[in-house]
Amino acid sequence: MESYHIPVLLKESVDALDINPSGVYVDATLGGGGHTREILSRLGKDGHLLVFDRDREALANAPKDPRIHVVHHNFRFVQNFLRYHGFEHADGILADLGVSSHQFDTSERGFSFRFDAILDMRMNDRSERTARDLLNQYSEEDLETLLRLYGEVDNSRRIASMIVNARAKAPISTTGDLTRAIEKALPKLAEHKFLAKIYQALRIEVNGEMESLAAFLQGAARSLCPGGRLSVITYHSLEDRMVKNFIRSGNIAGKDERDAFGRSSAPLKAINKKAALPSESEIASNTRARSAKLRIAEKIK
Repeated sequence: MESYHIPVLLKESVDALDINPSGVYVDATLGGGGHTREILSRLGKDGHLLVFDRDREALANAPKDPRIHVVHHNFRFVQNFLRYHGFEHADGILADLGVSSHQFDTSERGFSFRFDAILDMRMNDRSERTARDLLNQYSEEDLETLLRLYGEVDNSRRIASMIVNARAKAPISTTGDLTRAIEKALPKLAEHKFLAKIYQALRIEVNGEMESLAAFLQGAARSLCPGGRLSVITYHSLEDRMVKNFIRSGNIAGKDERDAFGRSSAPLKAINKKAALPSESEIASNTRARSAKLRIAEKIK
């Protein structure tokens, strides 16, 4: 539903799957259900669609349709759940890696610095660790590392030090607490952009997003039938680089590994050598699409 989340690159990402009406498909990130509905519209009565989401609120967006199999779990287990539901392979797998608009716009979820709310950021509300826990329990060194690696924050060492100093006086529990703790380091002309990097780093760590994506890519490659398609929408350089490397080499590091006969071990081949981007009109109607990139790959026959 569009009030929950507007799907990005909708037609392009589903076109990329080259859907067989009687095939088996996976929407690894249900969210608002936009991509799910588009895939369903192209499936016949004998088609099947598995939809994944670890956010319980998102599961309510799954259409009531006998062709759908709903999975309340992390998409990293795509291969396991395909087999659990009786499918050896999938003809196509789609993943939109963005955080839903609903999650950003629901203050109590703590994903956005636009609201003064508890720092939660969990995709799955049954998970134990929150962003508040990280900020109050991680060492200064660990905070610096996650800000640098996952947020690409330039002065991550200074920010980590300011967080540790602030929490020594009182716990950092809300978005307002975090902003006040680091406000002297916020650039005057780019405060929101700077905060977005910090929140991205915390969210990635809380939800283990990089580890989940790596496992998902491996599971998706194993799950696709020969000629099956993978369609992935990314939103920041870390995940886009990981997807690009995996498609090219079969591993997230992008290392070219070959057997004794010089044959590449990569299970996929790129369909679009350069990532597809949203049109200017799509960005104008949905500003959250501006950083999206679509990469498409096919399982080598």
